[in-house]
Order: sequence, then structure tokens, then C-alpha cells
Amino acid sequence: MNKFLLPALLLLTILFSCNYQKAQETMSSKTRENTANTISWGKNPWPEIRKQRINELLPGALKAAELDCWLVICRENNNDPIAHHIGGENAGGTAAFLFYNDENGFHSLVFSPSGESKALDDLNIHDSVASVERNESAMKQAATFIKEKDFKTIAVNSSKTNSMADGLSYTQRQELEAYLGDHAKRLTPSTELVYEWLAIKLPEEVEILKKAAALTAEWQVEAYQQVVPGESTDADIARFLKKKMAENGVTDGWAADQNPNVNSGPDRGHSHATEKVIMPGDVIQIDFGIKVYDRWVSDIQRFAYVLKDGEKEAPKNIKHYWESAKAGNRAALAAMKPGTKGVEVDRAQRVLMNEAGSEYVMWSTGHPVGYVAHDVGPNLGGSQASHVRPAAEKELKPGMTFAFDGFHAWKLPDGNLKTISVEEMAVVTQDGAEYLIEPQEELILIKG
Repeated sequence: MNKFLLPALLLLTILFSCNYQKAQETMSSKTRENTANTISWGKNPWPEIRKQRINELLPGALKAAELDCWLVICRENNNDPIAHHIGGENAGGTAAFLFYNDENGFHSLVFSPSGESKALDDLNIHDSVASVERNESAMKQAATFIKEKDFKTIAVNSSKTNSMADGLSYTQRQELEAYLGDHAKRLTPSTELVYEWLAIKLPEEVEILKKAAALTAEWQVEAYQQVVPGESTDADIARFLKKKMAENGVTDGWAADQNPNVNSGPDRGHSHATEKVIMPGDVIQIDFGIKVYDRWVSDIQRFAYVLKDGEKEAPKNIKHYWESAKAGNRAALAAMKPGTKGVEVDRAQRVLMNEAGSEYVMWSTGHPVGYVAHDVGPNLGGSQASHVRPAAEKELKPGMTFAFDGFHAWKLPDGNLKTISVEEMAVVTQDGAEYLIEPQEELILIKG
């Protein structure tokens, strides 16, 4: 060995050990605590909640949609998008799920292939599971039952406007119509039924969404604490949040490549975080959502300002943009009452935006959130659009959950647009709406 090599290696080892120890000592206690205490989620509550949703919410949804029954066909691989909500996610052979109201109340009946019927019955979700022999058709037996009951309105999952109500394939529909004969004329889209059912969340689900929202906001604040202006990039923040998700057993609230969306530059819409270096004077946006229990999704945004040399607070114009956006968010919440249309919630904050001198913002004020980031329910938008989409004309009801923004947009020196969108989550109650977690009141300040 070279006589100079061993002393050099010893010196490097000593330096590395010292630097490592120093780094460990300077790590904040908060960071160490959050890294060590990962979350134990416990038993997945979805099976019981799903059963509760079927028995408590679906009967009312059928009545609200003015339907006698609802038929869902499930199968292996290319399954109906509603399958997980009714217990049909593990279908191999074709199975027919039937839900209906009659003079004796609400019923759920499944015609299942014999190889799967026992397992489905053991889940104890449905009133009855009829075993269908291998040489018989579950769809045919369901059609025979429908004709015997002489249902006048039969909902199936064929919808032009609701993707969650559009799972029945063309060939499945052909086969079903052949079995129904003249009763096929009574088939109607399940659009309104699925809307009425999925848009409402049980109190137990709201509590889960509160927990998800709290973590989403907490981790964003932690992410901002890691920023070193002039060195950290938007993508660094995204990587930090991806690590938090992995450590705590949660997944992305939407497309993984676009979650989280971190942006310290001009508006980029729904997009991935880039390697843009965060600089003093930047306003940073984190749009972030997590999925918990592989079922419920959050959608929260948090904003920060990077102080320039000599600044102890954000400059007057940035404060104005922030306070204006926050006021719009609060106005939207105040408008979120049962019976209010989605377009009216949007209008409530647009008035304030105009008064505050905001540039035009193309996005809707808000959207339903729950099982996906953009869930089934009323759209909170359209008051300044050339036309109002049908979902924005829908009325809000207790139990609906939303993610919604307060906007203020301005032009940067280069002419590009920058928008603050104060996004919070809320649930509609009997007499108004309430935030799921405490909203962001002040801009997070990052020292230069």
C-alpha cells in the first residue's frame, strides 16, 4: 500500500465521522420525531363503511333518482368502476348485483357464479347471494327476476356524463337486452343514482378525510422547512413529500407524476415539479394529496414566500394577493349551504376577486373530493364561463365534501401569470359548511 494512502484514508474517516455527527446534532428535534414516528393505520374500515353506505345511503339514492332498481354487471379484469363500492371487485365469472326498493323495504341481491358465491356471501354485505351453476348465466337469472318483479325503471351503468356510471360494455348491454325482452325498454342510465349515492359521505368517512387532510397540510409545512433558497428546487420539495408518503404507508391522491405539484415560478396548471431553483422573492405553491386506506383522498394547497435580503415580512403587494385569495376562500365557504348551487358558490368569490384587482382565473372555485381528487358531485364553477356545466347547477347537500380555492392572480414582470389559490377542504352540514382542518391563515415565510 502507498505510504501516503493510509494516513489519507484515516483523515477522511475522521472528517466524515465529524461531519456526520454534526449533521445529526443540527437536525431539528421535530424532524427526528416525525421521521421516527411513522403512522400505524390499523384495520381498514372500508368493508364496514361500504356495507353501511349500501344499507343507509343507497335506498335514499334510489328514491331521489326515482328508480325501482339498479343492476350492475361485474366481471374479471375489465370490471365496472363501481365494483369496489358494491363488493364486486373480485368477480371472476360474470356476476349480477341487483339493488331495489319494494313494499317490504330495501334489498340487495347478487347472482354469483357458484365458484365465488360462498366467498361473496361470507362478506355479509348483501341480503342474499344466489349461486349460479357454471353452465348458467347470472345475467339471465337477474333478468328473469327483474321481469317477475315487473320493475318499471331499471337503472344500468350506461352514462354519457358520469364515468363512474358508465361501466356496462356494449356486448353486455346487448346480452342483457336480449334476456329482458320487452322489459329492455325500461332500461335507464344510472347517472343520477350514482351521483346521489357517491356524492354523500358518511360521518365516519368525513373523519377519515379530516385525518388525511391534517397530514397533507402538516407535511407541506415540514417540506417548506427544508428549503434553502438558491439551492433547493421545486423537485426537492416533491421528493421530500414522496418520502413522507412512503414512510407513512399512503399513496398518491392523483396521478403520481403530478403529485405533489410544486411551483415557485409562473402558473403551470396541473403538472409535475421541475428542477427550478427556489429564489428569494418567489411565491411557492404546493398542491398535494394523499390516499389513505387505498380509498379516501385529500387535496390541500399551502403557500410560502421566500424573503429577500433585509425583509422580515412579505412585501405589501404579496400580502395583498394573499389576503385577497384568502378572502375569496372564506366567501366560498360561507356560500356552501344546503340548497345552494355550485355555480353560486363560485360567484361568491368572483365578486371579491374583481374588487381586489385579480386577473382572470380559468379554474373553477372547487370540486368534490373523497374517493378521488375530482369526485362525483356538484362542480363549484361556471359563474364567469360562457356556459355552465350541468354539474355546477346541482345543489349542495349535507355530507358532500369539497376541495375549493380562493384565487388571486397577477402578472409577473415577464408578463407571465402567477396565481395564489388558497385550497382547503370542507364538508357541507345541515346549516352551512365547515373546514375539515384549520385553514392556512398566514403565508409561510422562508428566510433567504
